[in-house]
Amino acid sequence: MASDWALMIAVFVGLYSHQQVNAQTSDFFCLQQIKKTLIDRNNSLESWTFTNISTDAICQQYFGVQCLHLTVYSLSLSGLGLEGTFPQGWSNCTSLTALDLSSNAFTGPIPDNIGNMLPYLVKLDLSSNHLRGPIPSSLANCIYLNSLHLQKNNLTGSIPGQIGLLDRMKDVDFSDNQLTGVIPYTFANFSGQSFQGNRGLCGTPLSSRCKSPGSGTNAGLVAGVVVGVVLASLAVASLCIWLILFKKRRGRSFTMSGENSWVRKIKAPRAIPVSMFEKPLVKIRLSDLMAATNNFSRDNLIGIGRTGIFYKATLRDGSVLAIKRLRPSPHNDRQFRAEMETLGKVRHRNLVPLLGFCVAGAERLLVYKHMINGTLQTRLHESDEAESLDWPARLKIGIGAARGLAWLHHSCNPRIIHRNISSSSILLDEDFDARITDFGLARLMNPVDTHISTFVNGDFGDVGYVAPEYTRTLVATVKGDVYSFGVALLELVTGQNPVDVNVEGDFKGTLVEWVGMLSNNGKFNEAIDKSLKSKGTDNELVQFLRVGCACVLSMPRDRPSMYEVLQLLRAIGEKYHFTDQDEEVPIVSQTVDIDADELIVTSQGNSRD
Repeated sequence: MASDWALMIAVFVGLYSHQQVNAQTSDFFCLQQIKKTLIDRNNSLESWTFTNISTDAICQQYFGVQCLHLTVYSLSLSGLGLEGTFPQGWSNCTSLTALDLSSNAFTGPIPDNIGNMLPYLVKLDLSSNHLRGPIPSSLANCIYLNSLHLQKNNLTGSIPGQIGLLDRMKDVDFSDNQLTGVIPYTFANFSGQSFQGNRGLCGTPLSSRCKSPGSGTNAGLVAGVVVGVVLASLAVASLCIWLILFKKRRGRSFTMSGENSWVRKIKAPRAIPVSMFEKPLVKIRLSDLMAATNNFSRDNLIGIGRTGIFYKATLRDGSVLAIKRLRPSPHNDRQFRAEMETLGKVRHRNLVPLLGFCVAGAERLLVYKHMINGTLQTRLHESDEAESLDWPARLKIGIGAARGLAWLHHSCNPRIIHRNISSSSILLDEDFDARITDFGLARLMNPVDTHISTFVNGDFGDVGYVAPEYTRTLVATVKGDVYSFGVALLELVTGQNPVDVNVEGDFKGTLVEWVGMLSNNGKFNEAIDKSLKSKGTDNELVQFLRVGCACVLSMPRDRPSMYEVLQLLRAIGEKYHFTDQDEEVPIVSQTVDIDADELIVTSQGNSRD
């Protein structure tokens, strides 16, 4: 499986390396053709203007589009009420790995050659539409495919057995269609629920046995009755499907259109309270958040992440908050509220505090303190003010972030595994103190670690931050957090992106691989950001770089604990007096049972386990 994971990463890196010249143009024409061939009555794709071919326009402004270094790798257009036949233009989306067109009103067949046009698909969701015709056998050409949802359509014919032979296929759903024939043996290990609602299907894993064509004395009569029943029930089924789709659009729609249709669907916002962990003098209601964000308008958009969308909210008293609209979660309201109550109690000077939450039907909003200086990732790699982060500022950020993560690992009982540490999850307050955000949300959004689809979904971290052992265990651990944090330390001292290393020569690889190559060639010091050198702190820079390298060692047992990382960084920054001398991270002796959601090890003292 390790080779599979390496291959997946190689696919992304290879695509970036060889296609960065024409990727913008290709993706531009792909999205342009898609919009041209669909009907968008709700104007949900108004941000797709095609007036600017730049990467910023496509990747940052186009709704539903996610990019990985100049290429579109994910397109999510679920629940937008889009109509028409299956969109065209996919041959230009050469790097697409995730496509979600679910809960719309598309008709017509799925293109026969979809697997040839989108060979790198990992996730495909076309559920809850009005698609008809056969399931394309070309999907078997998507060798990375592990999630295929085609349920609640009008698909006919048999299920191609080749799809079940895909090595990575873990999640399929063909239910509630009009499929017929024997279920191929290649799907014998899948759940019967994935095939229910197809009257013509039989065989394992369904309980119904397949009969021979001539069985029974009145086979023709029986067939006629069956056809009659099916035809008679189609009208009722169509009505039910429409009602289901309508309900799902209300509950699952996750749009950012200028009209903010999801906001307008919320009934009586004045009556919906915002649960605050520290009681304010005046009760806050959802209507207050709507007014503070101008009904969650695009103008107040702060950022888009894997768990949701951040908006800036300015209340009537002038105070500023950050509101996160969460993506759909498998938790019910009771479980969600329990998780929020737990996370609301987690407070530390280097964590972004969760101030409250709000539940409005299917919508779930989190209230955070606003961090005025944004993310470390933006400050380092996307801002013109990157040079303002001199060495003392970067060292201060590294120590602060280490203190926050060490507190999660060693002072919480049970300890909290972040799972998604990156420079994007390290925020900077008004004093450029580091604050870690999104702790606990990976578990909230995806409570059970599953299969390799987490590579795309990001459950184990962004590309370039993922610890190598996850290819074998697929379980989040504290040492996995240490690895991801080590990559962030390398970013601080080198100024390089974790995947897109911008150096002279023909090097193609990750930041970890680049630093390792320089170390092996006796050029360790060349990894340090040139803007930081020759200012009397070169020894500190080298020590900092070595701490980062220790965190990204390939074997988890060889990496230091976060407590040890904090102590090493504190020693480097001792002369700067960044920390209060009387503030320590207490190590909690704890023994917690291993559960299905996360592996929590036993810690004692300064154990490196």
